[in-house]
Amino acid sequence: MAAALEVFAEHGPDGLSVEMVAARAGVGKATIYRRWPGKEQLLLDAVEALRTQLPPPLGRSVRADLVALLEAIGTDAADPRRARLVALLHGEGARYPRLLAWYAHAVVQPRREAIMSVLRRGIATGELRENTDVDAAAFLLDGAAQQSMNGHELVDGRYARRIVAELLRGLAAR
Repeated sequence: MAAALEVFAEHGPDGLSVEMVAARAGVGKATIYRRWPGKEQLLLDAVEALRTQLPPPLGRSVRADLVALLEAIGTDAADPRRARLVALLHGEGARYPRLLAWYAHAVVQPRREAIMSVLRRGIATGELRENTDVDAAAFLLDGAAQQSMNGHELVDGRYARRIVAELLRGLAAR
């Protein structure tokens, strides 16, 4: 898996070959073909290995739970292997529909659901306005977390707290 991710990060999906992965891993091609029928399945499984679990919301405050989620998403986004994957999906996702579908199902949707569950709880507890647009707020938070992937100069150790504070300034119950 590590060899496949390294080759993928260096050469992209078109440059990735079973031969290159085998050479990098120090094994024969037959070893790889015994487990994976081709490079697409190998890449899907390698990318699956990148997936990390989001921290479970503690339920003490919307602010603390959103900051924890954004920090985790930002940490994931800063991994150059993930950055390469996301760049691929944004630019060439149509050429790799299984990879795009897997990413949406396994990464994007659970992340959005985690954020939306925290926001819904905030509405229920009165921390957030009753008319909060949960979908729009989740989209904004997820997009902001992705900025760490771009090496943006505003992304620092306090970034998640600043983003959540600004969003809650508009969403907090009065």
